[in-house]
Amino acid sequence: MTDPIADAARSAAVILAPGLGPNLPAEVEAALAARHTDEQRPGQYDPLAIASLGIGAASLIVSIAQLAWSIISDQPKHTTAPSPDVIARQIRITMREQDIPLPPGAERITDVVITEITRQASQPP
Repeated sequence: MTDPIADAARSAAVILAPGLGPNLPAEVEAALAARHTDEQRPGQYDPLAIASLGIGAASLIVSIAQLAWSIISDQPKHTTAPSPDVIARQIRITMREQDIPLPPGAERITDVVITEITRQASQPP
């Protein structure tokens, strides 16, 4: 069984690496590994963990993927998946409510991650 959060975060890291640095895929792998050592279940959004990490791009990618996946998977089965715009708005609202300072380029990161997570969500299990 694949992990759609990890798959989306990895894909987003590859896409964003030219603009954010060649080490981004490795940093995302480290952030993905760290989420399994924490006392949280996979897919749980932890804004305090992000803040304590200084909002690095890799941590932001993984956190946005987790939050986006939770938004998508929390939809009742009989409804259609929320649009990327709705997901992006919910992510921005959640981060604003948590007073998380976002780095420059956070909107582009969010857009890429949402594209990748919705692609993962549309694939059959």
